[in-house]
Amino acid sequence: MEEVDVLVVLGSISDREHGETICKMLKELGVKCWLTVASAHRSPDRVKKLVEEAEERGVKVFIAVAGLSAMLPGLIAAYTVKPVISLPLSRSLTGLDALLSSVQSPPGVPVACVGIDNPVNAAILATEIVGLSRSDVRERLVEYRANLKRKVEEDARVVEDLSNR
Repeated sequence: MEEVDVLVVLGSISDREHGETICKMLKELGVKCWLTVASAHRSPDRVKKLVEEAEERGVKVFIAVAGLSAMLPGLIAAYTVKPVISLPLSRSLTGLDALLSSVQSPPGVPVACVGIDNPVNAAILATEIVGLSRSDVRERLVEYRANLKRKVEEDARVVEDLSNR
């Protein structure tokens, strides 16, 4: 089995676009990922098996992408002591149901949570965790942040030039 850094689990194939965004971002930052589908409600045994396989493959962090009741992140967290990041989706109630389900995990079984429909932040948070033990990944994050800063400076110049005309 190939070693991977991050396991991204989609609660449904309909979440594929978010998963692909996460994996694209992770790969750009030098982080290996594994993308799959499993449902906490419809295939809980598959979730457990995936977490066990992930341990064997060296996974350092999990990202669970789910909407509605968003039980998936909590179920993954129940099977591992490694970090679990929830990406809540706006499937109903504008995503508040999924968000609250994730952030209200019981004491002792935490789930980190990024903003609703924000796959980029899920990927960045996972990369920061992986970067704690890999300097190459940490260096890519530093460059990523520097590029964000450069973009803001460029945007500021454009707006300021427009306002001075």
